[in-house]
Amino acid sequence: MQPSPEKISSFVGMDEYRELIEGCVRGERRYQAQLYKKFSGILFAICLRYASSRMEAQDVLQEVFVRVFSNIRSFSFDGSFEGWLKRIAVNTSITHYRKNLKHAFQEDVESAALGISDTDYTNPEYTAEELTYCIQKLPLGYRTVFNLYVLEGWMHKEISDHLGIDINTSKSQLSRAKVFLQKELIELSRIKLTDNE
Repeated sequence: MQPSPEKISSFVGMDEYRELIEGCVRGERRYQAQLYKKFSGILFAICLRYASSRMEAQDVLQEVFVRVFSNIRSFSFDGSFEGWLKRIAVNTSITHYRKNLKHAFQEDVESAALGISDTDYTNPEYTAEELTYCIQKLPLGYRTVFNLYVLEGWMHKEISDHLGIDINTSKSQLSRAKVFLQKELIELSRIKLTDNE
């Protein structure tokens, strides 16, 4: 039985990374530099989704690569290498969030006003930069839950377990994040409409 085209292409991709990974396992700086150059952009984007600033995201990215190089021996070539790296970036970002949670402002559940009309939303096309900007404006707790649920595809139970929060807190943080983003996008729409007039 012949392997499917998808299997063949994943083997080719894995062969491409095999030399890079094995060089990193041996601790060779040039392979480490190549790995950093190849994946730092995509991993930085993940860190930025969870961080409150670019500087904080750079700090988290540094920690991501420390973990990658410390644990690269454990990569088994069974799955996606890029997926393995992304998982380390998400987990490192969550760890960073949890360490800083005690310093973050936690809004009381009762104090959030969760009402906005769908008719207020005018659906222009937004650039990736505009959406990223709006997501970055979310308070840390909202942003973390939003990223994990919407962008990473995690369920509320998984989020609550990883962040050490109640499942209902995860749900309310997501709801508030959506309201916050909707308000930001409405404002962005108004600005765009004003600029076009």
